[in-house]
Amino acid sequence: MSNKIRIHLQNIWKFRLSYLFITPFMLCFLAFIVVPVVAAVVLSFTYFNAIEKPRFIGWQNFQYLISQDLLFLKYALPNTFKFALIVGPGGYIAAFLLAWLISQLPGKLQKWFSLAMYTPSLTIGIAMSIVWLPMLTGDRIGYLNSILLRLGVIDVPQLWVTDPDYLMNAMIVVTLWSSMGVGFLAMLAGILNINKDYYEAARIDGMKSRLQEIWYITIPSMKPQMLFGAVMAIVATFKTGAIGVELSGTNPTPAYSGHLIINHIEDFGFIRFEMGYAAAISVFLLIVMYASNRLSWGLFGTKGDE
Repeated sequence: MSNKIRIHLQNIWKFRLSYLFITPFMLCFLAFIVVPVVAAVVLSFTYFNAIEKPRFIGWQNFQYLISQDLLFLKYALPNTFKFALIVGPGGYIAAFLLAWLISQLPGKLQKWFSLAMYTPSLTIGIAMSIVWLPMLTGDRIGYLNSILLRLGVIDVPQLWVTDPDYLMNAMIVVTLWSSMGVGFLAMLAGILNINKDYYEAARIDGMKSRLQEIWYITIPSMKPQMLFGAVMAIVATFKTGAIGVELSGTNPTPAYSGHLIINHIEDFGFIRFEMGYAAAISVFLLIVMYASNRLSWGLFGTKGDE
């Protein structure tokens, strides 16, 4: 046994209590993150129908995905990117602006407004059944149709969640409404923990506008929270899929207008039981999410965070 290995083992034994504390997390990480990802990568190169043994087919699943799967190329992929490009940056910017506005309020009001903004992310299932579905119902009884008819904005009720022209917009609105989650709380905590002396010093040096304060002090001082919020926004956006089905009440959604990559994975994995192909789609989504996260690291990360 070399001297380096011996020293390494001695250090592990020296800090054995610390390793004991992180063992539960490491076991959960291995069981629920590492093993599923490795299994998905392996299955993506096979034909597997959940009954027969997986049969290795090489790159055929990926070749079919990027060249022949018209449902993926025509609906799932463009719908996902449209949804992600609006909801991801939109929700992220809204979370930062709301966190900054709440930070300007007195202490007691900060707690209540934070709770009001955070609650929708926890109660989206309840809100879907008692708020959004009644509001977007496609008859005269629906709240939105009723209000617009009374105001004379529309002449006939609109099918907000069953018309392919409106479903994606409804999905975006509902998702943005519920996007103030953990990332929002992290940004609020970051803003509240910035040393107030920085702002005083900036005013003495001639800084006059709030916009300059945000750009030169607030954002640079809370880069870790901005990074965390960006990662959470990316994950939440790309994993969203059930919202279109819940709103429209049909699976697939009308004319596939709300069909996202997650819906495509569920379609092949749990309806058609083509598990190998579903694994290939999930690996593709994982690569897209990884690339998006690397972009976030490039914008808000530092060398010490790598």
